[in-house]
Amino acid sequence: MHPDHEGGRHPQYIAQRSGQARALSYIRRVWDSACAAVSSTARVESREQSYEDLAALRARIETTPWRGERGRTALRVLRAHLNFAEIAGGRLHAASERQTAEEAGVSRQTLRKAYETVLKPGGWLRRLKVGRGREGSTWYLGDGPGAAIQPSQSRSCTTQFPPDPALEEWNTPETGLCADVDSSVIGSLMGHDAFTHHALGSSALVVIGALHARPHQTVSELVVTASVSRATAYRTLNRLLSHGLVHHTGETWSLAPRALEGFGNSHPDAVTDLQVTPAHGWDRIADQYGTTGTSASRKALHAAERAAYRKALEGLAEHRAKALVVVRDGRSVLVPAVRPDEISAEWYGPHGAVTNPATGVADPEWRIATDGRLILITPRDERSYDELAAAYTNALREWEFAA
Repeated sequence: MHPDHEGGRHPQYIAQRSGQARALSYIRRVWDSACAAVSSTARVESREQSYEDLAALRARIETTPWRGERGRTALRVLRAHLNFAEIAGGRLHAASERQTAEEAGVSRQTLRKAYETVLKPGGWLRRLKVGRGREGSTWYLGDGPGAAIQPSQSRSCTTQFPPDPALEEWNTPETGLCADVDSSVIGSLMGHDAFTHHALGSSALVVIGALHARPHQTVSELVVTASVSRATAYRTLNRLLSHGLVHHTGETWSLAPRALEGFGNSHPDAVTDLQVTPAHGWDRIADQYGTTGTSASRKALHAAERAAYRKALEGLAEHRAKALVVVRDGRSVLVPAVRPDEISAEWYGPHGAVTNPATGVADPEWRIATDGRLILITPRDERSYDELAAAYTNALREWEFAA
């Protein structure tokens, strides 16, 4: 409730509008909610436990269905934040929007849509502090929707695989399919020009991640593990097949030996298809789709925007008032600037009263706050002194923001 406390704006506003008691009641409710949240959270006491927590989060991300183009884009953005969190050593990390867009291989506008429509509402990501100047925003990774439900095992811990149709095995609750992709593969490939929207796209990323997690899948299985529609699965597989990145044997599909490096080849048991042109690296695929240089141009645009922003900050800094310096005994002494919201020392009266410098008599309509600020009290004021201090602080802050 201190007027200068940045985190107390909302309770100060409540105190200004509804009184001190209502604000203190709000603070007690927030405190109880915070205690309940902390008591239900696993305590991380070492770096090893932090990495175990990130591994469990990665498993939850890999087994969550990311449906539609919007969901697949959100997966790329979330994987980029997971990369930053792994570098930081915990869920709390710093990243700017431009940095995340470059890591995920998407535009800044697409990044913001993923934030507002999927990740923030779904509880996957929280922005704790907005970045200013050269500092990025502070983010915290959440557990997503239904965090209280025990997450299913990730692909690295899975021991049950889909049944073999040739052995006439049936699906059981233990062998039933669920969403399962290798997010590490997606994180390593998503920044390349070959996976932009006008090239292979995000659907190719999730299909490759699903085939890398579980080889030899049918289209029906890929619909579940990759969280794509049947039409998108067929379209993406045929596109990858045209580059020799996947093999089609009977009803099952699998990755080529060097598909993760962008090199395709034809299956040794398959009939040679004249339409299949083996790829020779991701750069060659991007060149075929005409998307070469997309990431480089995006980085150049972001660099230009950063330079323009820093130049604007320097221009604002030049308009600040120059410091006053006096020379005393041959050395320069900096004169501290007087805050515009503080009053002179000769105005101070007894018991917080304000002395009129013209008459030398205490003025009953004015008071001095504990932080040295001047407060006008009118006969219509029925609020307490603390409420007046909070109201004055909010009014001063709004005026400074407008100025």
